[in-house]
Amino acid sequence: MHVLEPGDPRRMGDFTLVGRLGAGGMGQVFLGRSAGGRAAAVKVVRPALADIPEFRARFRQEVAALHRVGGEGTAPVLGADTEAAAPWVATEYVPGPSLHQVVGTDYGPLPEATVHALAGRLARALLSIHRAGLVHRDLKPSNILLTVDGPRIIDFGIARALDTAVGDVRTSTGVVLGSPGFLSPEQVRGQPVTPATDVFSLGCVLVYAATGRLPFGSADTGPHALMFRAAEEEPDLDGVPAALTGLVTACLAKDPQERPTAEQLAERTGADAAGPWLPAELLADLGRLAARILTAEGPPHESPAAATPHDLTAGAPAPSAPPPRAGRGRRWRPALAAAVALAAIATGVALVLQERGDADRATGGAPTSTASASRNAAPSAGSRIADAFLGAWEGVVEGGSELPKRILRVEIAPGRPGDKAVAYIDTGRDLQCTGRGRLLSTDADTMVVGPGQVTAGVPQGRCAPLPQQTLTVRSRDVLVWKSGGLTADFYRSSGGQNAVPAQYVGVWVPANVTYREKELLRVSQGPVGGRLVRMSATAGMDDGTEQYCDSTFAIGAVSPVLALSPATYSAASGKDCREPSAVFFTVGSDGHLLLYSMAADAEPAEYVRKT
Repeated sequence: MHVLEPGDPRRMGDFTLVGRLGAGGMGQVFLGRSAGGRAAAVKVVRPALADIPEFRARFRQEVAALHRVGGEGTAPVLGADTEAAAPWVATEYVPGPSLHQVVGTDYGPLPEATVHALAGRLARALLSIHRAGLVHRDLKPSNILLTVDGPRIIDFGIARALDTAVGDVRTSTGVVLGSPGFLSPEQVRGQPVTPATDVFSLGCVLVYAATGRLPFGSADTGPHALMFRAAEEEPDLDGVPAALTGLVTACLAKDPQERPTAEQLAERTGADAAGPWLPAELLADLGRLAARILTAEGPPHESPAAATPHDLTAGAPAPSAPPPRAGRGRRWRPALAAAVALAAIATGVALVLQERGDADRATGGAPTSTASASRNAAPSAGSRIADAFLGAWEGVVEGGSELPKRILRVEIAPGRPGDKAVAYIDTGRDLQCTGRGRLLSTDADTMVVGPGQVTAGVPQGRCAPLPQQTLTVRSRDVLVWKSGGLTADFYRSSGGQNAVPAQYVGVWVPANVTYREKELLRVSQGPVGGRLVRMSATAGMDDGTEQYCDSTFAIGAVSPVLALSPATYSAASGKDCREPSAVFFTVGSDGHLLLYSMAADAEPAEYVRKT
């Protein structure tokens, strides 16, 4: 990690920046700390990209999708501002080296048992990413960080935003985004990218982890030769353990339709055995590194992992690695010293306590009774979330289904107790809060989610964590939700990149012809959480003047109504353009779009489709 330079920002949102972690084609990555001391990787977009409307729109959608990624093996989003002059997103800082550094510089190829565990855990992480409607597009060893409790995938969703921004350049010059040694055949040919693309890249990663080599030639081969071989030739699997050859071969099928899905890979690799998943020496190093990073008050003098963990984008050059360790390439000893195991356990406990302490500090310093109870009762181990719970659910928490005052959406990803497997968007009255919850316990019929951790809010700074939630299966499409003394029925809802119901999508104008030329409302298709609604209007003031108002709204829920956050106004809007309440849309029997306030009982504004 490097010290901040004179022109670097010192603060982004709620995060104080303390050093530089790296840079890439999209911008700069900083080490930041929250008010409670939690470490974050803060990724700030460079101005040239922020000025491209297509990039900003895609970045906005991808960040919204990142909030929904749950389960193990990813770095959760802690905060973001996609509307800032310099857009940014903060994710949990992962105190561990990249797979690239471990295999390429420090330790050499990993033992068979570790590669098998790596395959299963990365498959489950990809499953969480894909179920959120995302494709990573640039899975490679430098985007995989190794920690005591498993690998973490970083930078998912970022490559797609950059791909949008440079689309014209790609078309005219033949430039392909990504890392040549890990690109799929369809990426090389410029064909549509699907989750199967990530599975191909995973196969390449596993070959590298097991052998220290790329499956289609060395880096010295040159990017064009690597891409040709990936598209046309068979991989070199010499050195891959026989027990892993079949799995890797399936991942590297040229036809995306012939590759297994991430879910199938997770089932094929099975549950990991209890205990450490890494060799003893590496596990001990990770424990020491985590303790040093998490207790540091400022930029550490030495940080072996800080140079590599957080590449901002696809194609960014790998940072320089530390000198090789003595003994690289020696055979791993399977035995694990008791002291190393204790150090690893202590590091994991420290991580959990720090996260929970941050939640307490965010509420004013004194733990709430719910938070205290969740600390005293450790998550129960073993069970996975039942399939009956997985997916998106929405319910009216306050008010009625026709005139709701508060709607909550929860998205449940695969996971075990201890995982942050539940994301939520809470929209009501004059506030929209986005957050995550850690699974405390689960069985076939009931799951309990700990107090939420707020990751974003509109307006900023006003959201409180959602209390502990209990969800119980009533039927295939209905859950009973309880939290903070409230009870509601939650119904299955849509997700992915096309979550907005078709009846809302399009351009609308006021039904009153007097105002038809002064106001325009546009609803775009996209994921829940995206800022997909834009309203532009010229409003008359009491003094006879007119004022231009330009605002956007984030989607909070899509059923039974389309719930929206309070408006965020552009810099071009007048000072009197301030409507503080959350709103919702519904479509009447006559096809008109009705806009209601969630904070006040008032007649709706009425719109018709623009012709």
